[in-house]
Amino acid sequence: MDMNGKSGAPNNADCEMLNRRYGAPERIVFRPSRHDAPIVVLANQYGTAEVALFGAQTISYRPTGNPPVLFMPRSYDEHPAGVEIHGGIPVCWPWFAAQGEPGSKKHGLARYSTWQVIGTEYSEDISEITLGLASSAATREAWPYDFRLELKVSVSMKLTLTLKATNTGDKPFFVTEGFHPYFRVKDRDQTEVLGVDGCEFTETNAPEKGVRTWTGAYAVRTGGSKLFDVTKREAVLMDNGLRRAIALAFRGNKRLVVWNPGEESAGRVDEFGVDGWRQFVCVEPATTGRDVGYELKPGEAHELIMAVQSVPDGVEKN
Repeated sequence: MDMNGKSGAPNNADCEMLNRRYGAPERIVFRPSRHDAPIVVLANQYGTAEVALFGAQTISYRPTGNPPVLFMPRSYDEHPAGVEIHGGIPVCWPWFAAQGEPGSKKHGLARYSTWQVIGTEYSEDISEITLGLASSAATREAWPYDFRLELKVSVSMKLTLTLKATNTGDKPFFVTEGFHPYFRVKDRDQTEVLGVDGCEFTETNAPEKGVRTWTGAYAVRTGGSKLFDVTKREAVLMDNGLRRAIALAFRGNKRLVVWNPGEESAGRVDEFGVDGWRQFVCVEPATTGRDVGYELKPGEAHELIMAVQSVPDGVEKN
């Protein structure tokens, strides 16, 4: 039983109904998965994306005429049902990493819940779906607050995710959150992140703790996380191996987390295999830690937005 409980949660048997009510031939199509929750395929002239209703996790994005943008260590249907998947774009809410209560699952409860379909839209230039997740008896066992989440995923000339969180209860709660995209690269050691010059940062694997200031582009060569305090609303992951730039624009986050496990830590995740860690870099618009998390009072809402676009290598490095 997932966090959302069985009652009302779409399962594979609902695909026919979902296609009749929300689908559009060759544009928005629901299909079954082994997780007993459907996958929706969004498609148009600009590309395709797949979103799993379990976890509201975007599991693929491929712009037309370009290689896949997101890393998945293996096919979605090859993963055991009901477990976290290290790939695509997980949604981290209402806590990021291990910032929940002792004993709670990493990255919150949203990624372990089956989301509802709220609506779909399409036109000549866009295909999109809106998914929803509301508090229930099952979610309150893990986190004792009332909330409503809506995630809109749209494919146009770019991939855009918008997460809206609303406090529907009578008491405030504290949130850390993030999108956790795994971007596919040819080789981690041929990548760098632009847009962090002048940002203050901390890192998980530094022998000395504390805040420092980064200078220039960040060449990703070691495992661990760097947590950059956001001063701009955009960044670029340069994949020099595939000769492409993955451009991100974001809003609603306080930090940009750049992570790769490195060879030394990748073994903790069996699905990465021997060299899988070389094939991705995570660049995550997030709000992490008690120092930058936010409080939602009853009736208040907050939005986290990320747009992703893959372009040929021609970005100026400044």
